[in-house]
Amino acid sequence: MMRTYAHFTEAAKTVRFVDVANTTGIHYQWTIEGKRPLNILQTIGNGCAFLDYDNDGNLDLLLVGPKLALYKGDGKGHFTDVTAAAGLEKFSGRFLGCAVGDVDGDGYDDVYISGYREALLLHNEGGRTFRDITQEAGLKPQPWGTSCAFAETVPGSGRLDLYMANYADFSLDVGPLLCMQHDVETSCGPKQYKPLPGVLYQNDGHGHFTDITQASGAAAVQGRGLGVAFADYDGSGRPSLALANDELPGDLLRPDPHGPQVRYTNLGESSGTAYDREGNTHGGMGLDWGDYDNDGKFDLLVATFQGEPRSLYHNDGQGQFSDRGFQMGIGSAGVPYVAFGCKFFDYDNDGRLDIILANGHVQDNIHEVDHLSTYRQPTQLFHNRSGKYPGYEEADQTSPDLMRPIVGRGLAVGDYDNDGRVDVLIVDSEGRPLLLHNECSATGHWLGVRLVGTKSNRDGYGAVLTAKIGKRALIQQCQTCGSYLSASDRRVHFGLDRAKRVDVLTVRWPSGHTDTYKNLTADRYIALREGDPAVKSESAPPAPVAAR
Repeated sequence: MMRTYAHFTEAAKTVRFVDVANTTGIHYQWTIEGKRPLNILQTIGNGCAFLDYDNDGNLDLLLVGPKLALYKGDGKGHFTDVTAAAGLEKFSGRFLGCAVGDVDGDGYDDVYISGYREALLLHNEGGRTFRDITQEAGLKPQPWGTSCAFAETVPGSGRLDLYMANYADFSLDVGPLLCMQHDVETSCGPKQYKPLPGVLYQNDGHGHFTDITQASGAAAVQGRGLGVAFADYDGSGRPSLALANDELPGDLLRPDPHGPQVRYTNLGESSGTAYDREGNTHGGMGLDWGDYDNDGKFDLLVATFQGEPRSLYHNDGQGQFSDRGFQMGIGSAGVPYVAFGCKFFDYDNDGRLDIILANGHVQDNIHEVDHLSTYRQPTQLFHNRSGKYPGYEEADQTSPDLMRPIVGRGLAVGDYDNDGRVDVLIVDSEGRPLLLHNECSATGHWLGVRLVGTKSNRDGYGAVLTAKIGKRALIQQCQTCGSYLSASDRRVHFGLDRAKRVDVLTVRWPSGHTDTYKNLTADRYIALREGDPAVKSESAPPAPVAAR
């Protein structure tokens, strides 16, 4: 396995993630039907999510495939299959990805499911069951929907809008389904298919969504999108949208900071995020936003294809980014693999964002095409040593469950047992899900924050939180999107290293309102309500709120 450094820090040596899916009650299998070799639709993979569908303060799991599966978590490390009880067993289709968000502000997570010629919006009926409201909401099946995300695109609206990426114009009846490569019949590459743009739907707050793709300027994208992630990277008060495209330049849709309606300009090329540092397009898969060097600005991570460096776009300010993947130690380490799911997260709570990548090839017979490549590939974890050059080192993979080769696709992060250490859920397209329990011993203090919007959307999506600890300042955003086809824990997690409290925590809400809290004790989850100075401990389950 390729290593970035010969020397590992103690934190990188003490990595321990254990796959506990089977022992915690999760029994699900992804199986790709059909004859081999597989085509590009068959190997695109699926997503997963951490969510709290019954609002009891404990994370539940959603697994997306031809059949959906929902597992209720008890917060103590065990899950119960509630798929039938929640009314999800009746749904089937070519489902691929998911987005989680409270679309009507009633305090319960709703779910959008993307797919090939599919669209499914599931309304959460008070934490008991889900009801299909797709048609009444005005959502149409997408030709090939991939990653999707909710965001409050108009600040102060209090409503979550929905963006869904589309991949390519593909038909099982027309083809081509397979191509010849080095005299071997295998799946065709993405360039064989016409790219398709994504779609932006605006939520009117009364149960209906309107397609504003053209009116908003969101149609001006490259297409063949696989990764979707919102973030207010420039402090404008409105979230921009980054799109990872497969073998096409990346897109960065920045909204006009003024006016009652959202209007985007594509700054992919002018911002420096469209290409890698050599000026080449890459096979963009998943992507994620995070401030890896703690300079107060959100940076952009893009997972890429085999033979292509992983791109880590540093936010240089003034709307400019520079690809520092190589300098930071992740560029070359991932070259042997095809990366899909990716997330910034602080696995050891030292106050610096680490990186995890789910890998797996797209050609099931790649070993016949390239004898040095494999279909199943190991997961990669990168420890952030300093946020400076070279900041990342590949963690010493002493955890066999991280090393186990899989066909990695969707990836989500969340603290499912509420112990303050962030865990990982990964899709194996030809196997069972990996629920990687974080058992790293060398971890620091932490603080978890659940937001409740009042003027802003109920989930607080888009809020920017700044935690000041002594001379340090850590910045995070409340969001579930990013990675690939997946949704993560919406609670905001701060690793605090040796600090036992946060001196000052500032929350800038999407509405523009700012709340400030002082002297917050560490090692607990708290709930903060927009405009309310009270800090509520999450030791007891949160109570639902009435819909606005």
